[in-house]
Amino acid sequence: MGKRIISQARGHGSLTYRVRSKAFIYEIKYPLQSFSGEGEIVKFIHSGGHSAPLAKIKLGEIIFFNPSANGMYEGQKISIGKDNGMGSIVKLKDIPTKATVYNIEANPGDGGKFIRSAGSFATITKKSKNDVIILMPSKREKVFSGDCRASIGVIAGNGRKDKPVMKAGRMFYIKKAKNKLWPRTSAVKMNVIDHPFGSGRGKNLTHGNLGKIPKRNAPPGARVGSIRARRTGKRKAN
Repeated sequence: MGKRIISQARGHGSLTYRVRSKAFIYEIKYPLQSFSGEGEIVKFIHSGGHSAPLAKIKLGEIIFFNPSANGMYEGQKISIGKDNGMGSIVKLKDIPTKATVYNIEANPGDGGKFIRSAGSFATITKKSKNDVIILMPSKREKVFSGDCRASIGVIAGNGRKDKPVMKAGRMFYIKKAKNKLWPRTSAVKMNVIDHPFGSGRGKNLTHGNLGKIPKRNAPPGARVGSIRARRTGKRKAN
C-alpha cells in the first residue's frame, strides 16, 4: 500500500506542520495612541518566532514589546510620542526627513506592521501636507499617513545570517520555530512508492512511464506536476 504524497498530506494535521505555541507568545505592538510619556527597557528577550531580539518596555503599568534597535541597553528611557532620538516611538509627521525608522504602522493605531525583521530599516524621504513618503528596504517608495507611528533607528541583529549553520539539526529547529517544512526532499529522489516522480520515472516518456503532466480530470491530490497546456505550438498569424 502506498503512502500519501506531500500535497495530499498537507493540511490534514501532523507534527510536521505544527509550530510550538510558545514560539509566538510575544506580540509586537505599540500601546494605544492615547498613551504617551517615557518608558523604560526592562530587559531584552529572545523569541523563537522573531529574528531580532525584543525589548520589553514598561510604561507605567503597561508592558509592551518592540524590536530592539542597535545601541539599546537595559534601563534606557524610551520616549513615546516625542522624538528623543534612537528607540523613540513617534508619529511619522514629527520625524525629520532622512531619519531611519522601523516597525511602521500601516494605519494609525494598528500597532506596527512594516519593517520588523533583524537588521532592517526604512528611510523617510519626503513629506507633504498629511502624507509621508518612505523608502522601503525593497527600494520602493510607499506613502503613509503622517499620523502613523514608527520607531527611530535600525533593528538589531544585522549579520545574523553571516555565521554558517554547521549542523542540519540546528537548521531543523530554526525552521521549526517558524513553522517551515524542512528539509524539503526532491520528489525524484524518493522511492517509486512514495511519489509519482519517485526514482525519476517520467523523465523518459518514450518508455511509457508516468509523465509530469497529470490528467485534466485528475483529483486535487493526484494533480502533481506541470499544468496541462490547453494548446501546444506557436500561434501563427492568419
